[in-house]
Parts: sequence; structure tokens; C-alpha cells
Amino acid sequence: MKRWLRQRVDAAYERLLSREISGAPTHVAVIQDGNRRYARKHGGTAHEGHRAGAETTEQILEWCHDIGVEELTLYAFSTENFERPDEENEALFDLLCEKLRKFAEAERVHDNEVRIRALGDVEQLPDRVREAVAFAEEQTRDYDRFVLNIALAYGGRAQLLEAVRGVADSVDDGDLEPDEIDVEDIEDRLYDRPVRDVDLIIRTGGDERTSNFLPWHANGNEAAVFFCTPYWPEFSKADFLRGIRTYEHREESWRRTRARRALALLGAISEPELVEAHSIVDRFRDSLPSAERPDSRDVEANDSSGRAAD
Repeated sequence: MKRWLRQRVDAAYERLLSREISGAPTHVAVIQDGNRRYARKHGGTAHEGHRAGAETTEQILEWCHDIGVEELTLYAFSTENFERPDEENEALFDLLCEKLRKFAEAERVHDNEVRIRALGDVEQLPDRVREAVAFAEEQTRDYDRFVLNIALAYGGRAQLLEAVRGVADSVDDGDLEPDEIDVEDIEDRLYDRPVRDVDLIIRTGGDERTSNFLPWHANGNEAAVFFCTPYWPEFSKADFLRGIRTYEHREESWRRTRARRALALLGAISEPELVEAHSIVDRFRDSLPSAERPDSRDVEANDSSGRAAD
């Protein structure tokens, strides 16, 4: 009875969260933490925890599709993970091969035109994993409706270092002038194919850190971050929707801040620019709560007080 009631409550909460969400981030990145702790909690092995987590991975693809996310990056294996016991990593590599090939052949992947890509130093991985990566990428290379990035042998700092070295080599070769270096020169050397800026990072398992994950595309974009306590195999659609709500609240806060700053500057404009200012006010007004929305006459008042002070 208690389980039935819990399911009803969870379903009602999901519906409530769904109604509260009006949009979706373009790119969500997930640190899938807690698989091994989940296994210990239930008396299982690390491999059993990773396999349980793989089921959540399949579900989050459906959740992203439901709300309109266009790119998902999953932190599957970091460079630090190589330090774990060999038997644990070998079992994880077998699971990665199995799931990559399964995804690449799944009807829903092809029906939804999902492109699978690997991010990271894949050359460090065993041959069988590299072959599975190549197979998945080849099977889905013509799709672009949704992008699934799998971060394997990944370290954000190492990626940035390699990009900087590539820029330095281009300067040494005379192909690039130092004063011509721009954002695109770094991005072009980070990955073989473009990666969208990250809008939201989700981390499960209770730790509140981003672990060197996509630093260029997340920190540079000031991505929202949602930390939650469930281990990855326990992560639910309600948890996912709470993360999306966190992103929306952050975006709303930024819009309000920009609107207030813009409106504060309007008092300093000159009279010939007043007509254009009215149209600016109209655009910004909708970004503010109803109680804070200014009337166009506020601009005139601000302008008049500015001239009186002069």
C-alpha cells in the first residue's frame, strides 16, 4: 500500500513540475555519480551498480526528447577512473561496448535521428571500446536532430591544455598571429565537431562539484548547476524536471537583471533618443514581474529628472 501511494505521489509531482516548466535548455550535461555507492547500499558489486545506472541513462534520453533538449552530454568515464581496479574497469568497458552498440542499432535512436559522439582521449581506451565508439558514430553520423555526447577518458583541463598547445603550434608555424587568436581558435581545437555551450549541469550522488567537466562550454557560458542526492540509478524524471526548473529560474533571474540595468540607463539618454527608448522599454517590460514593470512614462520622468539635475 505504501509503495502504491508513493508511486501516486511521485506521478502527481511529475505532473506539477511539467506544468511549471515552460521551456528547455538546449544542452544538458550530466555527471552520473553514485553507481558504486548504490551497489554497496544494495549489497551488490560495482558492475551491478553501473548496469543499474545504464538503465537510467536510457531513460534520460526519453526525458530529453519529451521536453525538447537538443544535446545531452554524459560523463561516463574520466581520466581519473583509470586508477580504479582493473577488474572494475574491464567490466565497465564491456558494459560501454554493449550499450554503445545497442544504442547505435536501436530503432528509437534512428527514428529520432540521434547522433552519437565520443568526447575525450578515446585512444587511451581498449581496442574493443574504440571499435564500439567508431561503430556508434558511423551508424549515426548523418543525424543532427539530437546529439548524444559520451565523455570517455575525459578530463576538461587536459582538453583545454591540448587546445592551447594546438594554438601555440599554429603560431610557431606562422599560420596564426598572436593578436588574431580568438574564441573560435580554441573551440576548433577542443573537439573534432562543434559542441554547444552547456546550459545546465546535473550532478547526482550528493557531491556539489563539477569535477572538471566541460569547463570551456559550461563555465564560459555560466551554466546553471543542479546538485541532487539520489545516486544515478535512483535518479528519476521528477529529479530531472527539478533540474530543468533550476535552469529556468536562473534564466529568468538573468533576464530580470539585464532588464533592470537597461532601464536604469534609460534615464541618461538624450531627448532625440527618447522615441527609441520607448520601444526598448516595451521589449524589456515583459522580462519583469508585473509589479515591477515600468510604464513608458517612467522613461520620460527619468529623462526629465536627468535634465533638471544637469
